[in-house]
Amino acid sequence: MGVVYIVNVENLSKSFDGLAVLKNISFSVKQGEVAAIIGPSGSGKSTLLRCVTHLETVDTGSITIDGDAMTQDGVYAPAAALRKICLKVGLVFQNFNLFPHFSVLRNITEAQIHVLKRERAEAEQRARELLAKMGILEKAAAYPCQLSGGQQQRVSIARALALDPRILFFDEPTSALDPELTAEILRVIRRLAAENMTMVIVTHEMNFAREVADRVLFMDGGVFIEEGPAASVIDNPQAERAKLFLQNLSGDKHET
Repeated sequence: MGVVYIVNVENLSKSFDGLAVLKNISFSVKQGEVAAIIGPSGSGKSTLLRCVTHLETVDTGSITIDGDAMTQDGVYAPAAALRKICLKVGLVFQNFNLFPHFSVLRNITEAQIHVLKRERAEAEQRARELLAKMGILEKAAAYPCQLSGGQQQRVSIARALALDPRILFFDEPTSALDPELTAEILRVIRRLAAENMTMVIVTHEMNFAREVADRVLFMDGGVFIEEGPAASVIDNPQAERAKLFLQNLSGDKHET
């Protein structure tokens, strides 16, 4: 059996008000692979995730998800087909994006009921299974304001998993968390990786990327400059821009 690609992006470009943010980007993600995207702020990382998850539309290029074309040469699939394709991707935001007036359980069940048309009992059972997996089943009746940042992010991950995506995208999942809570989320993502979940993680946490990712892609100025095995790119980058970025990060960590 050949390699199965869950995501295939070809020649993707995106501009805002005449400013090119993504410039003819191409990349693929294999089934079961964990890819980390690193790079300076403003390099286009979050925009790329938003395009691939259809929160933004592309100007040109093609995106294929699990064999189905979301867009080809900038032309999107018909609405009904597009909705089905979008269900194959999940996105975990850096700021959780939970509904504050919903309980934890309802945050995870609503989309199952309204999008997947599951019966409430089935949706709640799936939600409880995922909360148990995240280690926070006892928080089912709580509201987001009653949770720590790490607990809120675990609810966000459970909510994304509840729709049974083929691939899960993370946009800076630990940026709003302190080191102890970052370690919580690292453990969750490591378990998902062990279960062969396909994931793409945008992160500034190099230790996190080195430990969890199979492959790292370094992005700057709307293009990928270097990619390769996680430890190789992070510990021994070849591109001068990647070297400078990683040296600056290392220098920041040693400042007092």
